[in-house]
Amino acid sequence: MENKTKLEKKLSPLNVWSLALGCIIGWGAFVMPGNTFLVKAGPLGTMIAMGIAALIMIIISFNYHFMINKFPVAGGEFTYTQKAFGQNHAFICSWFLGLSYLAIVPLNATALALIGRNLMNNIFQIGFHYSVAGYDIYFGEIILAVAALLLFALLSIRGVKFTGVFQTGLVFALVGGVLIIAVAAIVNPNVRFSNLTPGFYPGNGAVSGILAVVAVAPWAFVGFDTIPQAAEEFMFSAKKTKFIMVLSILFGAAVYVVLNTVTAAVVPQGYSDWAAYIDDLPNQTGLLSLPTFHAGYQLLGTAGVIFLGIAVSGAILSGIIGFYMATSRLLYSMSKENVLPVWFGELHQEYKTPANAILFVLAIALIAPFFGRTALGWIVDMSSIGAAIGYGYTSLAAYKFAKIEKNNQIKLTGIIGSIMALVFIVLLLVPIPMFNCSLGKEAYICLIIWIALGVIFYFSARMKKST
Repeated sequence: MENKTKLEKKLSPLNVWSLALGCIIGWGAFVMPGNTFLVKAGPLGTMIAMGIAALIMIIISFNYHFMINKFPVAGGEFTYTQKAFGQNHAFICSWFLGLSYLAIVPLNATALALIGRNLMNNIFQIGFHYSVAGYDIYFGEIILAVAALLLFALLSIRGVKFTGVFQTGLVFALVGGVLIIAVAAIVNPNVRFSNLTPGFYPGNGAVSGILAVVAVAPWAFVGFDTIPQAAEEFMFSAKKTKFIMVLSILFGAAVYVVLNTVTAAVVPQGYSDWAAYIDDLPNQTGLLSLPTFHAGYQLLGTAGVIFLGIAVSGAILSGIIGFYMATSRLLYSMSKENVLPVWFGELHQEYKTPANAILFVLAIALIAPFFGRTALGWIVDMSSIGAAIGYGYTSLAAYKFAKIEKNNQIKLTGIIGSIMALVFIVLLLVPIPMFNCSLGKEAYICLIIWIALGVIFYFSARMKKST
């Protein structure tokens, strides 16, 4: 007998905003100033790049808002692509997007070990250990990641209302920690605007540096697009999603810029400027090897590291919850359209959540802690393609329906979003020396394997339908 249980409408606008921002900001926001943003573009270049990237994402979010109001159901990009271009394109979109979402769940879980390594004196490096691709893996860190994955899977199954409230609390911890560090930098007499010179990284052209940071936008802002995945669970009008998405993008950009600017402005003793410090990072260990956290320490001592630790913990844990929700709703929607087995679409009788889909995400995510972040990083790098594909299909679908409805504004944003998604895909797939943002060899191999698996899955599903 068909399961008549439906998703419950339990999410408030604040919950949904927290879902998006918690997915946008993760561990990377706290380490990218030292290993990506300042190295490529400097403080001024990153500020400009994040402004451009946020504008692009806001334009794309208009396309999402248009489609959410047309189809306010779980599934997001899968549903939009299916309605606009049919089942085959919907499968392609969701196959890549699903990996993009799913990979970030264990990525966040294994990031908890990095807090232990860098901020808690290696507290979880206990028990037997081994190496995978040059990354040391300890039993204690495996247990930590597995425990987090199990806990948040159970919380996600128990109900969207509780997880929504918990997610909101985590995001407030994230924003609060970053805000405290920002205020501390503003009132500290030793932190001056002159510390931000040079504005761009020496040796890199201003334009090339800015574009190199803009190129990481699909990865940096993946998360606002999780909002349509929970559309069936909104306890408010879908018309409010435009404001919620724009606000989450702006807050995300602000967090990136604040952390990067503070990192550059707080120069350790012995260095003439932030550029000299960043160039010397390969020779540093401990807190000095983490510029953002060292900046917090210089501003507020141990309390500064604690506040940043709270912020990054909120970012990591909210990312686990958010992508559990997004991935499971995508799988649920695909099952309802017979792209995946019916099992994925079954809801928990008591909690009204896609429990089977959540358990599937858990089962896949539990593999990652045993292989370390180096191997997982290859998959995550490749999965950035999935976010760009999702942006592209949604923008194309918005253009198609807007053309029928003669909505010129969405036709324009649909065209812009489609072009920018294509640009992101090209930047990720084609090695361009001046940007240095294309996939590595290992990520290319993972991409080929994922495509091959998709082809096998697709044709096996078609054969079953024809018999």
